[in-house]
Amino acid sequence: MTAVPGDAGRADARRNRRKVLAAASQAFDEHGLDVSLGAIARRAGVGAGTVYRHFPSKEILLEAVLVHQVDDLVETARQWATRVDPVAAFFGFLLEVVDTSHGRKHTCDALTAQTSWPRPSLAASARRFGRTLDELLRAAQRAGGVRADVSANDVAALTAGCATMRAAHHDGNGGTRMVRLVLESLRAPSRVTQVPDCRDTLQATPRCQECGDRLRTRSTGRPARYCGATCRQRAHRRRLGSATRLADATS
Repeated sequence: MTAVPGDAGRADARRNRRKVLAAASQAFDEHGLDVSLGAIARRAGVGAGTVYRHFPSKEILLEAVLVHQVDDLVETARQWATRVDPVAAFFGFLLEVVDTSHGRKHTCDALTAQTSWPRPSLAASARRFGRTLDELLRAAQRAGGVRADVSANDVAALTAGCATMRAAHHDGNGGTRMVRLVLESLRAPSRVTQVPDCRDTLQATPRCQECGDRLRTRSTGRPARYCGATCRQRAHRRRLGSATRLADATS
């Protein structure tokens, strides 16, 4: 059976739209919102006319990229819910959201810098995300693993703060450790004292001040502060850099 010309044309159009969205998402992440539609077209391997036909302006393209990214998170949440238990799904999804947001500073800034957001399509995606997050939260609460006094809005705000904190941290591993510590505050009180990697355990167990790895206890001598020479040198360079910046600021 031969393909109907109209069907083939629509399939090509859908394929080209997906290519443009993928190229735009990468270009915005890497170069910011000043990248031109022509550069996006070249990255996607299509003509500039194809981009303009699907997305007449950069604002329309940006909204489509944001909708695609949010909808991907909704699908990710559903996959977590089907793979593991409710509590693990909830915390695993939050960590993945923080990891995914890393490197998307430019598109996130666009949402906060323009008062015209959210547009209708993005608002609809945000509502889908909110409902999905609420479902994960309620399931984890029913399982007894998450505090009963937090809402989906609380979780969303906390997760956004975690993403900002991770991006600002000087070390990726250290930033992830801080995110995990913050998210532990969402656990139900009974779980905080029972879970092996909970906040209280992290504070009581000697850990490297640079990367957060567990330290081997010493029977004699001063307690170790770092897990090895690499972290010790990294901390030393960081202290030197901080001292230099402070000296520059006060000179």
